[in-house]
Amino acid sequence: MANTFQVPIPVNEPVRQYTQSEESLRASLKAKLKSIASEKIEIPCVIGGVEVRTGVKRTVVMPHHHRHVLAEFHLAGPKELEMAIEASRKAKPAWEALEWKERAAIFLKSADLLAGPYRDILNASTMLGQSKNVFQAEIDAACELIDFFRFNAHFYEQILQTQPISSVGVQNSMDYRPLEGFVLAITPFNFTSIAANLPAAPALMGNTVLWKPSDTQVLSAYYTMKLFKEAGLPDGVINFIPAEGPLAGQVLLPHRELGGVHFTGSTATFQTIYKTVGQNVENYRSYPRLVGETGGKDFVFAHPSADIEALSTALIRGAFEYQGQKCSAASRAYIPQSLWGQLEKKFVSEVSTIAMGDVQDFRNFMNAVIDERSFKKISQFIDHAKSSSQAKILVGGKTDSSTGYFVSPTVILTSDPKYKSMVEEIFGPVLTVFVYEDSQLEETLKICDESTAYSLTGAVFVQDRTALEHMSSRLRNAAGNFYINDKPTGAVVGQQPFGGARASGTNDKAGSILNLYRWLSPRTVKETFHPPKDYRYPFMA
Repeated sequence: MANTFQVPIPVNEPVRQYTQSEESLRASLKAKLKSIASEKIEIPCVIGGVEVRTGVKRTVVMPHHHRHVLAEFHLAGPKELEMAIEASRKAKPAWEALEWKERAAIFLKSADLLAGPYRDILNASTMLGQSKNVFQAEIDAACELIDFFRFNAHFYEQILQTQPISSVGVQNSMDYRPLEGFVLAITPFNFTSIAANLPAAPALMGNTVLWKPSDTQVLSAYYTMKLFKEAGLPDGVINFIPAEGPLAGQVLLPHRELGGVHFTGSTATFQTIYKTVGQNVENYRSYPRLVGETGGKDFVFAHPSADIEALSTALIRGAFEYQGQKCSAASRAYIPQSLWGQLEKKFVSEVSTIAMGDVQDFRNFMNAVIDERSFKKISQFIDHAKSSSQAKILVGGKTDSSTGYFVSPTVILTSDPKYKSMVEEIFGPVLTVFVYEDSQLEETLKICDESTAYSLTGAVFVQDRTALEHMSSRLRNAAGNFYINDKPTGAVVGQQPFGGARASGTNDKAGSILNLYRWLSPRTVKETFHPPKDYRYPFMA
């Protein structure tokens, strides 16, 4: 039978709004929230399809009710990490040999399951375990992850169709092989979709993966493993190994069979990974692929021609959605003096209306930051601003960890464009504003570009088209995702491929075909139909 399989042309999954008019959707999700909140589950490692319990356990709590334990999970030790390597090695030949359309079908089925019966499960576990409100969970754990599965399959098909030209008497082709060895996926707490895509994308391409999730995302990660299992993913293709970061690095990074690392997390951790791989480079079978999306110090830069209402809304959503715990979140703003008088009153007034609390109360815009460590780090920035002669807190500045790790949305006004909270990553609901003289636009653009080590996302607000062209050019290398008259968050798979450079990562653009190429090792094949039978060339006659 002729191979007529074709991946459906993907479209982005529609985002449910969960309005009061959609009562059945709200009721279904709230029932799942109640169900997951009422049970305490045990989460094993999953190695070669086998649930492995080590007896060394940690708890999963609700960040907004940190005394409420949702689960206990088993930590992988050195023995389990070695078992995972062996399981991935055993699964590799059959998985790699499986026809590409069969691998794609598994992840397309995962998308359909997530759009249906798993939607409430992934949304609810993300809301409870990572303290996301219903909308933030929906755009992440449901829509973006569905998009990753569907678009990646489509991109993979496009790659396979890209073949070299052939001259007369020659047939050339490109064999897109997976990497040799295993891929290590080290994933973050803040996006369920990213955490799932980091192991899934290399697996789609024929690789086998070791998945080390963040401790604070284990709950939704475990339900993602169940999703993969139900979709038909063979045992050993993705091995689930919650583990201490330093131990995982010590055992896995120097291993001869390391084929690549797919990472999202802190800049410091990725730099340690890079250094470790470099120190062991002579040990590897092949040079490992290192793909990392790391920190950010994302900006909003307003021109005097900016629309004030649009700017105010973008600052609030960009800085305070999901408590600022997005690598793309607006963290610093440059506002012209001519606009600040009008903007300040409106902006500060709006920030003061933000409701914060339990995720199960859908009226709350903000919830808790992820854990005590994060709470303390953010609190230090706020305390520094309270005592600094260069800073003034305009709104917020309140913290309370008695019930949950709550930090109120905080706006700092500084007189120094290189003040601490203008240049250092915070990863919390803190926005620092620097007001510049209109005549100092050029100098302030230079500061925006050069004052931090990062280059992830940024936004400009400007109505003057000539000024826009200049600002865009001047800030060309300041952000890998650049927004015009919009907040610097909310990249959509297939529409705004995501990633930055400098200290923000390798810019391999998740949500695009570019990322998938990183998990392939192409082989060029040339077949000559009528090979020469005399070594002499014509010029020799």
